[in-house]
Amino acid sequence: MSDERFGFGKNWSRYLKLVDETRIAEACRSITQPLELERLDGLTFLDIGSGSGLSSLAAHRLGATVYSFDYDPESVECTKALREKFGSASPAWKVERGSALDAGYLASLGKFDIVFSWGVLHHTGDMWKAIENASRAVAPGGRLFISLYNDQGVTSKRWLRIKRMYVHGGAINRAVALTITFAWSWGWQLTRDFAKLRGLSTWRNYSERGMSPWYDLVDWAGGYPFEVAKPEAIFAFLKERGFRLEFLKTCAGGKGCNEFILTQTSRTMAAEA
Repeated sequence: MSDERFGFGKNWSRYLKLVDETRIAEACRSITQPLELERLDGLTFLDIGSGSGLSSLAAHRLGATVYSFDYDPESVECTKALREKFGSASPAWKVERGSALDAGYLASLGKFDIVFSWGVLHHTGDMWKAIENASRAVAPGGRLFISLYNDQGVTSKRWLRIKRMYVHGGAINRAVALTITFAWSWGWQLTRDFAKLRGLSTWRNYSERGMSPWYDLVDWAGGYPFEVAKPEAIFAFLKERGFRLEFLKTCAGGKGCNEFILTQTSRTMAAEA
């Protein structure tokens, strides 16, 4: 299936040159604010699908003992490069290649206070299995912090076709997919900005989780495999596995990710014991 996947690592490798202390600070805030914590000292943090490595770096800066892994070899190298540039050689941050679909691999890592996976599990090719495996890595009383693509029904099916066109097509198909994505994602906002004589202000001031508008755009256009879920489906799935919802941020029914933080109540684990 490797030839059917978007090159996430290649995209992140280009993004790395933009990472600075401002973006790192924003990434830190994107973790601490939803968790309602100032620091992560004394906590263990598993980053499933570390991508650029920015979230892992943020968790490391916040004092957590971090374990990062990604299926994409180039993403693994991006995370290592970011660790070398901004992190440290501390054994408190490990990086390696692994798969969210490999239950044995996840089990071998043990349990974590925070299991984090931002915009990753829906790209594995088997989202529900990936969520199941991620949930099993959460320690009793620990938290699962994930974001997953919102199910927009027919619109999501259209995005699936666009992403397939990007991945399977040549340069022209990729250009078409990017143009459609740009127009859909930014057309109205930029039109309003220009009408108000603000130029590219929204684009230039984009700081979502310390990311870049262009590399986020490419990630969205090419991000395949691609699966989606409604928030209530995620609630039901994880409630059955002993989790309680603590935080929810939706994309208001639109394109993008719904963000969840759920606490392991230990009911399921106690029943298994």
